Amino acid sequence: MKKNVINLMFVLFTMILVVSCSSDDNSPNVVADCNDGIQNGDEDGVDCGGSACVPCVENLLFGEVTEATTLDASVAYELTGAYIVKSGASLTINAGTIIRATGGTSAYIAIERGAQLFVNGNASAPVVMTSGSQTPAAGDWGGLVIAGNAPTNKGTDVLSEVGDVTYGGNNPNDNSGSIRYLRVEYTGATFSNDKEFNGVSLFGVGSGTTFEFVQSFNSGDDGIEFFGGSVNGNNLVSVGSGDDSIDFADGWAGNGNNWYMSGGAKAGIEGSNNGDNGNASPVTTTTLNNITVVGPVTEGALFYKEGGGNFTINNFYTSNVNLGIKVTSSDSEAAARIEAGLLDINNIQFANAPLDLVATDYTGTNQSFYTEGVTTGAGNGAASPDWAAGWTAGLDNSGAASENLAGEVTSNVILNASTEYFLTGSFLIKSGGSLTIPAGTTIKATGGTSAFIAVEKGGKIFIQGEANNPVVMTSNSSSPAPGDWGGLVIAGDAPTNKGTNVLSEVGDVLYGGNNANDNSGSIRYLRIEYTGATFSNDKEFNGVSLFGVGSGTTFEFVQSLNGGDDGIEFFGGTVSGNNLVSVGSGDDSIDFADGWSGNGSNWYMKNGAKAGIEGSNNGDNGNATPVTTTTLSNISVVGPVTEGALFFKEGGGNITITNFYTNSINLGVKVTATDAEAAARIEANALSINPMQFENPASGFIITNYTGANQNFVTVGNTTGAGNGANTPTWAIGWTSGL
Repeated sequence: MKKNVINLMFVLFTMILVVSCSSDDNSPNVVADCNDGIQNGDEDGVDCGGSACVPCVENLLFGEVTEATTLDASVAYELTGAYIVKSGASLTINAGTIIRATGGTSAYIAIERGAQLFVNGNASAPVVMTSGSQTPAAGDWGGLVIAGNAPTNKGTDVLSEVGDVTYGGNNPNDNSGSIRYLRVEYTGATFSNDKEFNGVSLFGVGSGTTFEFVQSFNSGDDGIEFFGGSVNGNNLVSVGSGDDSIDFADGWAGNGNNWYMSGGAKAGIEGSNNGDNGNASPVTTTTLNNITVVGPVTEGALFYKEGGGNFTINNFYTSNVNLGIKVTSSDSEAAARIEAGLLDINNIQFANAPLDLVATDYTGTNQSFYTEGVTTGAGNGAASPDWAAGWTAGLDNSGAASENLAGEVTSNVILNASTEYFLTGSFLIKSGGSLTIPAGTTIKATGGTSAFIAVEKGGKIFIQGEANNPVVMTSNSSSPAPGDWGGLVIAGDAPTNKGTNVLSEVGDVLYGGNNANDNSGSIRYLRIEYTGATFSNDKEFNGVSLFGVGSGTTFEFVQSLNGGDDGIEFFGGTVSGNNLVSVGSGDDSIDFADGWSGNGSNWYMKNGAKAGIEGSNNGDNGNATPVTTTTLSNISVVGPVTEGALFFKEGGGNITITNFYTNSINLGVKVTATDAEAAARIEANALSINPMQFENPASGFIITNYTGANQNFVTVGNTTGAGNGANTPTWAIGWTSGL
C-alpha cells in the first residue's frame, strides 16, 4: 500500500520519567505526553501533575508492563522505545487501536515467556501497529516479538535474536495469548545483515496461543517468522517483505492454513530446520493447507534449506514464480529428506508461469515430491482471498487503512483517499508546510474544541475534491450533532482592519499582513459537517474560518452542513468565495467582516438560525480601514431565519448584491440605533441590492427593518438567485448534503 502517512509530532520531554497513571486507569507505562503547556481544565483535559493523571490525546508507550494492561482505540499511542510485557503480566489491545512507532531498532513490542498478549481486532476494526513517520518506509521500527515456553531445537532458555527475551522450554501447549486481526506495517529495523527485526517474530510460542488473521505489510526483513515452538498460524498475509514473506525454522511443529503472500523480495516461504545442525531435533514438521505465493521473487515459492524438515503442503497456488526448493550442495540433510519423501507437495499450480519455467531448482534423484494441478490456494488463486477483505493493506480488497491526525505538519504532506482519517486533536500546518487532501478523502473528528485543522500564515492547504467525489470533514460520532468538533481555520497575510499579526479567535494562529495576493492554497469541493465546538458564547468555531486570506487562494465549491455557529466566515483578507453552500448553521449562514475585500458568486444558504448573510466592518470601530468592500452575485437565502437575509452591522461596508433571491424571509438589514457608521453608509448609497426577489413572504411582511431616510438601496424584481431560486442549484448536485 502506497500512502503518505502523517507524522504525529509532539513536544518531547526534556527528561522522561517512567511514571504511570493511577492504578485506576489500568494502563501502567502508558505515559501521558503532558508537557505541552496545557493546564488542568484546558480543552484536552490534560494534566498529570499532583495526584491526578488523565490520559492525553496521544500516549507514549515504552518501558515495562508488570500487570494487566489494556490499550483502547479511543487513544492514539506512540511507541517511542522498547515496550516489554514482563512474565506474569498481560497486554490487551482492543479492536481499532492504532500504535505508531518511532525510533528504529529501539522501538518494538516484546512479550516475555510467561506473559500474554491479547490482540482483539476484528475484520472491520483491526489493531494496527505502524510507523509514525511522515513518509513511512520498511525498517522504520522493530516489530512484534513473542516468546514462549514451547520446544525448539535451539534448546531452552535461548536469547532471542531481537528483543532480548528468553524463549524455549518443554511445554508444547504453552499459551502466550490470542492474536487476531492484527496488521503490522513498516517493521524490520536493522542492526546488521545478520540481525534484523521481522514484522512478527514468534520464538518458541506454544500451541495454546491463537495466532490468526495477521498481516505483515512492507517489512524490511521477513514478514512473519516462527522460531521453533508449536503455535499454529492461520489466515496469514505478508505483502512487500524485504526478505521472505513467511519463514519457519528451529523445529517449528505448528501447522498453517490460508497463507497469502505477495510482493516479497526473496522466497515466498523459507522453511528450515537448524542453521547449525540440519538434523537437530525436534525437526521442523508442518502441514500447510491453502497457500498462495504471488511473484516475482528471487528464491522461488519455497526455499527449503538448513536441513529443511518434514513438510506437507496441500493446495499450493503460485503466480509468476517457480517452486524453487534451492538446496545447496553442502545441505546434505535437506537433500536427504527430499530423497526420503519427507517433502510432499500435493497439487501445486504454476499460473502465469515465467518464460522457460523450471518448476524446481532441486536437481536430486527424487523429482516426485510435488504434483501439479489446478488449485485455489488461499482462496482466490492470485487474487486477494475473501477472508482478507476489510482489515488488510495493499490488497485489492483491503479495507480502508486508518490513521489519526494530530500535531504539526512542517513539510509537504499528502493524504490518501483510501485511508480513513480520524482527527483526534489540533492538526496544524506550519508556515512552510503544506497539506494536500485528494478527492474522496474523509476525515472524522473527535474531541470538541481540541479537534480542528488550522493552516498558519505561510502554510498551505490543497483540497482537491471533485463534483462527484468531494473531500469530507465530519464528526466521528455515531449520532453527529452541531458542535461535535472545531472546524477548518485558514490564516493568511492579506490586509484586515484588525491589524497585522493578530491572534485568531479560534485556532490560535496569527493572521493579517500587507500581501493582498497572498496564497494559502486551493480549496475545491469540500463538505464540512457538524463543526462549531464552543468555548464560550463569544468564542466558537465556524465551519470554515478564513482569517486574512489572500486573493491568491482558491476557495470555491465549499459547503458547511449543520455547524454550531456560522457556516463560513471571512475575517478580512481578499480571497473570493464562489459556489458556497451553508445549510443548518446555528448562527449566520455566511459571515464577513474586518475589511474583507473579496467578492462572491453563487451562494446558496438554507435553514440558518439567524441571518442568511451577516456583513460588517469592525466591531470596535465601524469606520476602521480598509472598509469591508464586496460585490456579491447570484445569491439565494431560504428561510425562515430570525435576522433576515442580510444583517448589516458594525459599520456595514461597501456592499453591492445583484440577483438576490429570498424565500420565506425579509431583507432584514437590521441597523441598531448605536450603529451610526452602518446607517451613514446606507444613506451614502454604499449598500446596493438590485434586483431582489421575495418569494413566499410571511404574514405582515416588510422588506427591510431599516428605518432611515434612504429606502432606495433595494430594488425588487424577479431573480434566479444561486441558480434555481429556492431549489438546489445544479452546480451543487453530487457533492453537497442536506439539500
